[in-house]
Amino acid sequence: MSGPILINFDTVFTGEIVKRPSKICKTPYVADVVIHTDTSNCDDINIDNNVEILGHSPSLGCCGLADKDATVLMTKIDNSKNKKQVCSHRIELAIMNEKEREIIVGINPKLGETIAEEALKQNLILHLTNVKSYQREVKILNSRFDFAGIDENGKPFVLEIKNVPLADYVDVPKKERKKYNDMIETKQYNEKIAYFPDGYRKNNTDVVSPRALKHIQELQEIAKSGKVRSILCFIVQRNDVKQFQTSNIDLIYKKAVYDAYIDGVEIKTIQVEWNKLGQCYFVRNDLPISLSLENENEYI
Repeated sequence: MSGPILINFDTVFTGEIVKRPSKICKTPYVADVVIHTDTSNCDDINIDNNVEILGHSPSLGCCGLADKDATVLMTKIDNSKNKKQVCSHRIELAIMNEKEREIIVGINPKLGETIAEEALKQNLILHLTNVKSYQREVKILNSRFDFAGIDENGKPFVLEIKNVPLADYVDVPKKERKKYNDMIETKQYNEKIAYFPDGYRKNNTDVVSPRALKHIQELQEIAKSGKVRSILCFIVQRNDVKQFQTSNIDLIYKKAVYDAYIDGVEIKTIQVEWNKLGQCYFVRNDLPISLSLENENEYI
C-alpha cells in the first residue's frame, strides 16, 4: 500500500456476525456480533473479547458480506449524544478469504463519501483537481447530491458518489453463475469485475435502486444544460478488481447511465485498499469502465 492515505480509524474491532437482524433489536440494520479483537491495549474497558454486542449494519446484509458468519471490522459508536442509540459499534468493513487471499472490503456506504471528500482535497479525482470550493449535500432539482462546487476553471460542478463493495469474476445473476465455474477457476483473485448496483428486489424487472436511477437521470438533465459539470463517481472499496461496470442485473440503470454519459455526464472511479488497522489507501483513479449494453470489453 503506497498511495496516499484517505481514512485512518483510531481503533477497529474484529467480530463475527451471529445473527442479523438481532434477536434483541429486530431492525435489519442491527446485528448480533461476537467481538474477537484483542482489546488488551484498548482504552475501552467495557468491551471484553468474545462478548456479544449489537452492531449497526448501515449496508444491511451487503449481499452476504454483513450476514451471519461474516467476519467484519467495526468502529466504536459514541453514544454520549444519543442515549437512545442501542448499538455500541458500527460495521465498516468485511473480511473475505478467497483463493488463499484475504480481501478487506469497505461496506459502509458512508465511507464512499468520506473517501471522495479526501480525494477531492488531495486532488485524486481524475480531471477534478484544484477545485476552488465545494459544499456537501446540495439540493438541485429533486435530488440532494453529495457535492457541488466550482472547479479550477471557475465552472460549477455537481458530484454524486456511489459506493461499490461488490465484485465477481462474472457479472451475471447468481443462479447463472455456476455456468461459469470452469472459467472462474482459471482466474487470479484480482481479476474481478467491480459492479453497481446489486441488492434485493421483488422482481427481476424492477430497478435495484430507484434512488440511484433518479440521481443519474437528474445528473443527465443537469449535463444537458451545458452550464454545469455533471459527475458520477463510483468508489471501489477493494483491491481485487481489474475493471468496473454498471451491472448487467439491472439493465434499466445500465442504460440510464450509458444515456447520461452520451449526454455529457462524466463517469469516474476511485479504487482504494483497506487493511486490518482500519487504514484506507488510494490505489488508482483510472480503472477501465464499461458502460456498454452490448460489449463489456468496450471501455470509456
